[in-house]
Amino acid sequence: MAEPMLQLKNLSVSFDTKNGEVEAVRDVSLTLNKGEILAIVGESGCGKTVMSQSVLKLLPKTSRIKQGRIIVDGEDITDYKEKEMRKLRGGVLSMVFQDPMTTLNPTIPIGKQITESIMKHNKISKEEAKKRGVEMLNLVGINQPEEMFALQPHFFSGGMRQRCVLAIALASNPKILFADEATTALDVTVQAKILNLLLDIRDKTGISIVFISHDLGVVAKIADRVAVMYAGKIVEIGTAADVFYDPRHPYVWGLMAALPSLTKAGACLATIPGMPPVMLNPPPGDAFAVRNKFALAIDYAEMPPMYEISPTHYAATWLLDEKSPQIKRPILLKRMDQ
Repeated sequence: MAEPMLQLKNLSVSFDTKNGEVEAVRDVSLTLNKGEILAIVGESGCGKTVMSQSVLKLLPKTSRIKQGRIIVDGEDITDYKEKEMRKLRGGVLSMVFQDPMTTLNPTIPIGKQITESIMKHNKISKEEAKKRGVEMLNLVGINQPEEMFALQPHFFSGGMRQRCVLAIALASNPKILFADEATTALDVTVQAKILNLLLDIRDKTGISIVFISHDLGVVAKIADRVAVMYAGKIVEIGTAADVFYDPRHPYVWGLMAALPSLTKAGACLATIPGMPPVMLNPPPGDAFAVRNKFALAIDYAEMPPMYEISPTHYAATWLLDEKSPQIKRPILLKRMDQ
């Protein structure tokens, strides 16, 4: 089997604040394979963005990696300094953020912003870079790319700006793309087009994608595998079919039940009671215990291990322990082939 493009091994990331240490990412281990789309989902503040930005070393100076290793394409980059990371960003690792207008320079033509990225990582002439830039605009579905090349961002709609950001991110043929809430600010129609575009680019280039979102509906359309985070930890991970059709962690049950598509007409949306814990002082056991109606006594005292449900499916909940009482799991989605 081929070596994963990305491996996180027991990664923990903290922030030093005036009130104390905030544990943003806690003991996270995962892999990303070549050509795979791995979705990271969870509520705001669960550690999704911090985890991804720790790979690109884009976190503020108040952050630190407490433990763990980050391995990209077989190379351990955990201790890389800024000079070494500059060689990786764009050429190996790239990122698309939620709001394109915080990424694009409003005063510089789109074409120049794309060619700047290309020339930074490739020894080519301006003419060759421009040709490549036009090709990238065409790849991401911008009509009349030659004419659009010379225009500033304010000439583009929101969806077109996000396509331009994607063109910049892909300009130097990175091996791994992080898409952080890349469709959240877009309307449903444009969102669908961007999702299809990501799938198409993956199929054409073989790029590996980490897709970060809080929207399970969006994730279902694009992900090969899904990792669910809560309070800085991965609580369940598996193929998209594993997580959507056979979820095992009560937190995932709550997220699934809150999907509008599973709510009967006229009924109120389901909610998960309570709030996530403050990570200045994480609870000793399962962080979801206080919001979990199925919580056992051990949930409040000890953190559950990651149990293997199948070779592709794992979940961290004491309900999977052989000594736990049997409960009736909710059936949220049924497979179309059953």
